[in-house]
Formats: sequence, structure tokens, C-alpha cells
Amino acid sequence: MAERGMLAGRRRALIMDTVRTHGEVRVADLVDRLGVSDMTIRRDLDALAADGVLDKVHGGAVARTGAATADEPWFEAKAPLAAAAKTAIAAAAADLVEPGSVVALSAGSTTYAVATQLLGVPRLTVVTNSLPIADVLRAADRDRAGDAPTLLLTGGTPTRSAALVGPIADQALANLHVDLLILGTHGVSERAGLSTPNLAEGQTNRALIAAARRVAVVADHTKWGVAGLAGFAALDTVDVFVTDDGIPTAARDVLADHVGELIVVPATD
Repeated sequence: MAERGMLAGRRRALIMDTVRTHGEVRVADLVDRLGVSDMTIRRDLDALAADGVLDKVHGGAVARTGAATADEPWFEAKAPLAAAAKTAIAAAAADLVEPGSVVALSAGSTTYAVATQLLGVPRLTVVTNSLPIADVLRAADRDRAGDAPTLLLTGGTPTRSAALVGPIADQALANLHVDLLILGTHGVSERAGLSTPNLAEGQTNRALIAAARRVAVVADHTKWGVAGLAGFAALDTVDVFVTDDGIPTAARDVLADHVGELIVVPATD
């Protein structure tokens, strides 16, 4: 059925869901399904290929899996992808947070979704190296007259994913202790574990993990099989892994064998 009038971010999320499910997609099929022009679909595929999440081939595109990448997408490009899955994952992750606790949120579009779910948790302190998350918390503090989580923002150098990274961020985190880290990731695989295209962000993620008593990873199904240039944690270091029901059965089996607890939430677009 054609889905006319759809915004680019929504189209691209559906394209990525198709690629991850079937391994490939054809331009002609997308034109028929989405009710847009051949040129529009090709522009969408160009944008997704530039973000490093698929490879264009003659007549369509295929999933990019296994090969390590150093191509780092912009935060604004990632945010619309798999939006329904990220919302469902964020709600489940927010249930892990206790009132009055100290929580760290790494940078990322899924952790950003988690931040929006935490605004009503009383007496919460949030440590983050994410500029968009900091903006959400600052706006909540302004609008709710102090009845919002307390924000602790690391310093550092901003990346394309709007993360503050580098020695300043790492040193700030070295002196902190948090109850729970909610951690995003660019890619997840059995061999590479958790990974990111950015070497400095990988190091700062390691500093976040070192500061945390418990680690919960939030990652939608499109992250499975993706390997960034810099690995920053093995699956065995994860206490809780929250994902959506689009993740393949084989991936669930691998995660169940390695992480402390696997939470799979239903997510439909």
C-alpha cells in the first residue's frame, strides 16, 4: 500500500527496516510501496549510504554488515531512524531508573529518547556527555520550576553525533560514581561487541562504563551486525540489554548467552 506524504525521516526508517529484515531492497519496490518518485528513493538511498548504514547496488541497496566503518553519522540524521522502536526501548529503559538515583546517559538518538522519559522521575541526577540531552533537561528545568532532573554535563569536544568526548570529558567522568549507565551504541555484534566509528567517543564510553555500578545498553534492531571502527565494550560487560522485537532470533540467542538480562520490547511503525 502506498504511503504518500511521508516525511523523509519516516521513509528512510522504513527503508532501513526493510533492508535489515530482508538484507536488500529494490528501488522499484520502494517506489510502489511508498508512492514517491524513483528520484526521491534514490536520494533516500544516497543519504542512508552516506550515513554508513547500507550499501547502494544497481537497482537498489543491501545491508552493510560485518565491515568496520569509521563513517560517523550526524545526530540529526540518526534521530528519525527506527523512531517507534527507539520510543518503546526508551520507555522500557526508563523503568530501570529508581527515584533519587544518579544516572548517566551516553550520547545517541536512543538515549535522547530515554532522557525525554525521565523528566518525571523525582530527585534524579543525570550525568551526560550529550548536548541534545542537556538541552532537553535544561528546558525541563526552566519549564518546571526546579522539578526536573539535576543535570551534570561533562566538558569535551563535540562530535558529529553531538557527544562531548576527549580528555576533558574522560577526566570529569573519572571522578564520578553513578548507579546506572544507560548506554547507546553505533553497532552491536558477537565479535566486535559494542562499537562506534569515533575513537575518542569509544574512549569516553569506556570512562562512562568505568563510572557505573550497572550498565544498560539501549539499541534498536538495526544496530545488530554493525561494527564501528572503535570497540568499547564486550557483550559480557552489559548488565541489561534493551532492544525491540525486530531483532533476528539468532541475535537474541547470542545476546541471551552473553548479557545479564535481555529485554525485548514490541515496536511497530
